[in-house]
Amino acid sequence: MATLLVSYDLNKPGQGYEDLIARLKSFGAWWHYLDSTWLIASPQPASEVRDALLPLIDDNDELLVINVTGDEWASWMPGNGANTWLEEHI
Repeated sequence: MATLLVSYDLNKPGQGYEDLIARLKSFGAWWHYLDSTWLIASPQPASEVRDALLPLIDDNDELLVINVTGDEWASWMPGNGANTWLEEHI
């Protein structure tokens, strides 16, 4: 199981995030404490996750998916449980 960082910019004013968020949550375990940044645990490679999300964004939007499994990390998010998720999945 890989941990993938997914970050996006939806550039069209008023664009809805509901379908994109639902799809991100459907991959399984997920972390979302920053506006447009998610971490998801997925057996799929980054390219397949990207391809699954592309139909949910517009041509002028931006999407980044990176495998961060095992990478060093550091954060400052006291009291919200974010670090626990990161410790368990990265």
